[in-house]
Amino acid sequence: MRVLVTGGAGFIGSNFARYWCENRPDDRVVVYDLLTYAGDRRNIADLGDRVDFVQGDIGDAELAGRTLRDHEIDTVVNFAAESHNSLAVLDPTLFFRTNVLGTQTLLEAVRQHRVERFHHVSTCEVYGDLALDSDDVFTEDTPYRPRTPYNASKAGADHAVRAYSETYELPVTITNCSNNYGPFQFPEKVIPLFVTNALDDAPLPMYASTANKREWLHVLDHCRAIELVLDRGRIGETYNVGSGVEKSIGEIAELVLELTGKPESLMTIVPDRPGHDRRYLLDSSKLRSELDWEPSIEFEAGLEQTVRWYETHREWWESMKGRAPVVESAWAVRD
Repeated sequence: MRVLVTGGAGFIGSNFARYWCENRPDDRVVVYDLLTYAGDRRNIADLGDRVDFVQGDIGDAELAGRTLRDHEIDTVVNFAAESHNSLAVLDPTLFFRTNVLGTQTLLEAVRQHRVERFHHVSTCEVYGDLALDSDDVFTEDTPYRPRTPYNASKAGADHAVRAYSETYELPVTITNCSNNYGPFQFPEKVIPLFVTNALDDAPLPMYASTANKREWLHVLDHCRAIELVLDRGRIGETYNVGSGVEKSIGEIAELVLELTGKPESLMTIVPDRPGHDRRYLLDSSKLRSELDWEPSIEFEAGLEQTVRWYETHREWWESMKGRAPVVESAWAVRD
């Protein structure tokens, strides 16, 4: 197999590229990444000549097509996306340009070059949010109800993927995943932000709605799920990927402070982000029953491994902290 991993120098993409190289050594992996603020060549530096690297935008039709042709790609796994909700509130155009138009441009290149498989990585956030006191979950049949520019841009990308499947019979699959955590995650997302701030004795900025919950999935369990979908998933289908483990932002902060040995006085309340979703929880029974997937990394153990990774990779994240485009503790909405 010759796999193109778009967004492969980012968090989930780089972990997937590493996972694929380690578990499918006879395959060829090409990482395609624009290297925005959240992408970093260091994330795949340890892979050496096991991967080829192309710096480029999925919205660049000519480069995307040339890459597919020159590397004889037969499978595309699309992680490329702008993904930070706070930045999307401040710069929504960037998100729609990359996530919707970029994905459509990539789909067209895949169609023109007759690539055998296109897998699109999406998010639980396209479904909207759930009430905190509800027992509801999102299934693959839940209607889309995105509430933020980021969520809407990912929903638009999903619709484009399905349209290319229906109209052009493009062989596609989609996974909608819950919140990922693990190594190489840019320190704008809540777990690496809390961990790196705690290690520096800096405040942990918590939105005022501290009871809001997320479902947490270790990135390697996500990678295993995508591999199973590529190997045995039904063409044209969507699969939810979730652990079933929910934690509030307050609980995450407490666990991080406990694991880093820092005081609870570091927890600091900041104003809520506009459109802040209350709760997400995926029903992943389809993935579990059809493809025999189960998460293998228990949350508390995975979180401790993640904290220790950031403790021992300070040189990686220290240089990244200053690249974050949004300061959560100084939240403001532009007109």
